Amino acid sequence: MTSRRSLLAWAGSLALATPGLALAADTKIKVAAVYTVPFEQQWVSRIHKALKAAEARGEIEYKATENVANADYERVMREYATGGAQLILGEAFAVEAAARKVAKDFPKTAFLLGSSGKPQAPNFAVFDNFIQEPAYLSGMIAGAMTKTNKIGMVGGFPIPEVNRLMNAFMAGAKETNPKVSFTVSFINSWFDPPKAKEATFAMIDKGADVLYAERFGVSDAAKEKGKLAIGNVINTQPQYPDTVVASALWNMEPSVDRAIKLVKEGKFAAEDYGIYSTMKYKGSELAPLGTFEKKVPADVVAKVKAKEKAILAGSFSVKVDDSQPKSSAQ
Repeated sequence: MTSRRSLLAWAGSLALATPGLALAADTKIKVAAVYTVPFEQQWVSRIHKALKAAEARGEIEYKATENVANADYERVMREYATGGAQLILGEAFAVEAAARKVAKDFPKTAFLLGSSGKPQAPNFAVFDNFIQEPAYLSGMIAGAMTKTNKIGMVGGFPIPEVNRLMNAFMAGAKETNPKVSFTVSFINSWFDPPKAKEATFAMIDKGADVLYAERFGVSDAAKEKGKLAIGNVINTQPQYPDTVVASALWNMEPSVDRAIKLVKEGKFAAEDYGIYSTMKYKGSELAPLGTFEKKVPADVVAKVKAKEKAILAGSFSVKVDDSQPKSSAQ
């Protein structure tokens, strides 16, 4: 957490990154982030990781506040903007109107927010987790690994950012296993591992032997019951070496590094950063199979690599389907 006193001190050496006015190459810009969940939550952890890397390189001064209630989000954003932040990041999904209002009031501050909406001129850029490509590849693996032909899927909320990954995963699983069926459940929370765990247990009781871990808690349940899991956004295989087969990884570095560069150059503008989350821009990838390298059938690995190559070459496109996925299991 960041105190008001440290925010005021932070503002002391402010050099505004005004659009059209470039800063010296060695200038550290002041970057702030406002998160409604803990730093370790999957989605937010990827933004935090990319910003911490930029901080470690000496490119930015970084301050962030986690676990901000929706009702407090606007206030915290305003404190950072008033305190001298030149670039502000976060997730605006539940506080869209408030975040955009703050951006209007601070036209010389750059805003890059996770959003399902469109950019807002002149200074409100948006990004989203368009990692449907590796989600499809992880689905191909899941379809090949299930023995019961039943896959359980536990998500947070049925919003586009979750739906598109689930739908891509399901399409990938169907490619390698047309017989597979799915049980889909949403826990209506972004961070409630116990609730996700209970939902997973219910799916396992109904025969699911591969679980799609869109939320924390799913892999814990799979581990306890000796089942397999597919990760999402981050790679948790080191924590679950006998459980997590593969993961679709989101890399925020391409988006974050671009924003920092444009702020320094005085060229930051309202645009959609979604494309920088795709595999082509290294914004997403399929995690290495690691401990499952020799457990996934060789022919399946070959199919996945061929599909990955086709995606990167542009000869295969994974459909972006934001509709709510439905259960198909009886």
